[in-house]
Amino acid sequence: MARSDRALDAVLDRPGLVEIVVDLAAVGFLDSTGVATLLRGAAEAVGRGATLRVTDPQPIVARVLRITSVDCLLGLTAGPGGDGSATGSGWRRLR
Repeated sequence: MARSDRALDAVLDRPGLVEIVVDLAAVGFLDSTGVATLLRGAAEAVGRGATLRVTDPQPIVARVLRITSVDCLLGLTAGPGGDGSATGSGWRRLR
């Protein structure tokens, strides 16, 4: 299991979890594995009644999230739910 998966699982296991904010300011590269980890975390958070959103991505990372159309699911832009959160209707369609 990757270190990012272990860290995500540790956060998701916290009692009373309401929101996970992932600061991407120091991330200079994001590949499909990173995108998948963020999506898994967001989906699991929603399943537990919480949200996951990302903040401060560097331009290249924001571009990857935009090109893969997950920016709205991770709270970077307003998505189908209109509020930019991972609880919008986009997640219901992905389940």
